[in-house]
Amino acid sequence: MGAMQDPQAMDSDQTSPSARREPMAPPGVARAAAGRVGALMTSVMDLHVRMALQEVDREKRRLISGALFVSAALVLLTLALIAAELALLLWLHQSQGLSWIAATLVLASLDLVLAGVVVRVGGHLLQGPYLPQTMAGLSKTARALLGR
Repeated sequence: MGAMQDPQAMDSDQTSPSARREPMAPPGVARAAAGRVGALMTSVMDLHVRMALQEVDREKRRLISGALFVSAALVLLTLALIAAELALLLWLHQSQGLSWIAATLVLASLDLVLAGVVVRVGGHLLQGPYLPQTMAGLSKTARALLGR
């Protein structure tokens, strides 16, 4: 009787090229890599959100302080304008010989012109970029991620 070899022993001795391939990565590795990329993106966005919140807090404090000072200045300015308007109204009536109605109309016209100038300047000052540091950080991150 011929000696027969064990089929398992034969397979271990003779390895075919297809059996020598590197083992494939388990399917969970791709999922873990995607999870890490997602965590990185979340971390970057959290950083930008924290920066924006800090910047908003600074802007809020600045705006509240500015509003308080502007309010106080407006009260004082209103009192001064009332006194000046009364003085100008009296001057127009007495020295220029205008009637009370005519002097009041002249003052009202002057007030409308000044109000238009003030509204125009105020509207110009309110325009502009908001949260400039946050916008700059987001654009830098986007450029880095997109490779530009």
